[in-house]
Amino acid sequence: MTNPFAGPITGPKFFAIFASFFVVIISVNLVLAFKAVSTFPGLEVRNSYVASQTFDADRAEQLALGWDVSAVVHQGQLQLRINDAAGQPVEVAALTATFGRATSVRDDQIPVLAFDGTKYVAPVMTDAGNWNLRMVATAMDGSTFQQRIIVLVD
Repeated sequence: MTNPFAGPITGPKFFAIFASFFVVIISVNLVLAFKAVSTFPGLEVRNSYVASQTFDADRAEQLALGWDVSAVVHQGQLQLRINDAAGQPVEVAALTATFGRATSVRDDQIPVLAFDGTKYVAPVMTDAGNWNLRMVATAMDGSTFQQRIIVLVD
């Protein structure tokens, strides 16, 4: 059997090496582009112009509530704390949330959060890593509060 790498570099050998280099580069780029497009969770809003028309009013309404929101996962249980400006727990009129990965909707969960007097709790299935809790709460006075909270799970 002859060794194809023995001998001088001829025109056909050089072309094969050169073409192989570009085939590898283009293949890797195609795989990365496919992964980027297939894991993108989608749009935040359908029409950003329409959403921007009420942004300042919505923001002022939310800031007027003075709420401080935090979330942790402890022993498979999501714990969401909503405190008012005085640091007291807040019970809301309505609360919806989506708990999932920051980059993919594959692991999204809709936890049923129950108020225990100090915080909202719900069981969730997690692995280690960066998770997001996207919540929308309605205050007793009808004001809307929405926030994305980063939750790091060890």
